[in-house]
Amino acid sequence: MSRKDSKNLEELHQNLEQENMGPLWSSIHNLNTIEPKSKPIPYLWKKELIHKRLKEAENLLKVGEGADRRAVFLINPGMADLEPVGWGGATQTLYAAVQAVKPGEIAPAHRHTTTALRFIINGHGGRGRVNGEKITFEPGDFLITPTWTWHDHTNIDDEEVLWMDCLDVPFTNFLATCFTEFHEKKQQDLTVEDDFSLKRYNGGMVRPIDDREEKIAPLGRYTWKMAKDGIEGLKQLDVHPVDGYAVEYINPTTGKDANDRIGSRMQMLPPEFHGKAHRHVHSTIYHVFKGEGYTIVNGERFDWSEGDFLVVPTWAWHEHVNTSSDNEAFLFSTNDLPIMEAFNFERVEDYPENDGHQEVTSVFEPIRVDSSAQETK
Repeated sequence: MSRKDSKNLEELHQNLEQENMGPLWSSIHNLNTIEPKSKPIPYLWKKELIHKRLKEAENLLKVGEGADRRAVFLINPGMADLEPVGWGGATQTLYAAVQAVKPGEIAPAHRHTTTALRFIINGHGGRGRVNGEKITFEPGDFLITPTWTWHDHTNIDDEEVLWMDCLDVPFTNFLATCFTEFHEKKQQDLTVEDDFSLKRYNGGMVRPIDDREEKIAPLGRYTWKMAKDGIEGLKQLDVHPVDGYAVEYINPTTGKDANDRIGSRMQMLPPEFHGKAHRHVHSTIYHVFKGEGYTIVNGERFDWSEGDFLVVPTWAWHEHVNTSSDNEAFLFSTNDLPIMEAFNFERVEDYPENDGHQEVTSVFEPIRVDSSAQETK
């Protein structure tokens, strides 16, 4: 290309930009990538820091009086520039937060087109109302509030209740499809007896005959015992080389994911388990329910312990390790696999080298609470 043509081409590019257009010939390699390039990055949040900030919020905000919900959400540094700035997301499709409800507080009833779920971390007094059913909350329980279902929460005990929230807010916001409606009452009316859906599924995945037709939320609460019993059964079989012993929460009327657009799993890593690495298109948010260990993501080691949160973004090599020689490690996780499968985007690849294990090239240093000054570094 001559110097004159090069100058004219540069001028054309400038004119296109000013006229809100663009040249495909210089952009096509950024649009059609050889493999996915994830905007979110691998990242880990420590339990102590999250809880410290929640405790500070408790002294400043009362749920039901000035705040509908008291929750600290996780912003992936790769997503921090999303509009509005400072809201972000844990991945490109998933929002995650830790919510606190003190004794006597009521998080008012509302519904939205975003789909939501909860995993109970601490506390025994949590109660929620979902579409006219009061549901009990206990640590280790998994609860769903699918798209456009009324839901409100309260705490009837004398101890604080903490849970993980996960919603597909970044996904619905990007598509500009979010509607929200607030109930005329702080708590919705009850239309069935307490824990109605759990009683109907007391036999596990033996379903009532009138649930043969598809329903959006036939079972609202999946107890810790359900997940633990499922894993205990798997322990009689060979361990999975990547995931250890893992189960996923499903809708018993469809066999698909319990929450319509968010997948959820519980996995157990046996003592001294070192899983093989793989990668997939769907992104994952892990919450360490019990135990300690580390995960290697693209060669970087992320050390975790009970209560921490870890994000593994799209198409990132990752492998899990339980460092304890005596105790099992339990990881609860959420993912956007249902979205990826709906559009036929999902792809999985096993790590091809070193017998399936990555070399550790760096160690992630999370933001921590300084034990002396009680402030972050």
